[in-house]
Amino acid sequence: MGIGDKFDGLKDKAKEALGQHGDKADQGVDKAGEFLDERTGGRHSEHIQTGTEKAKEGLDRFGGQQPDQQQ
Repeated sequence: MGIGDKFDGLKDKAKEALGQHGDKADQGVDKAGEFLDERTGGRHSEHIQTGTEKAKEGLDRFGGQQPDQQQ
């Protein structure tokens, strides 16, 4: 079993976890965005909001794939 096979196994586990717990991942992204917004005093709210939306879209795409699908 090479490193590529191990990586594929980890990737499949991550996809499965996101498929089962995608809502928790979205909540984590939202919480991180809120933390960043507070830490920057709201000066970068628009950019943080855009980043959190893009992160959630990426997680949805990644988690929506079946574990045996290739990109």
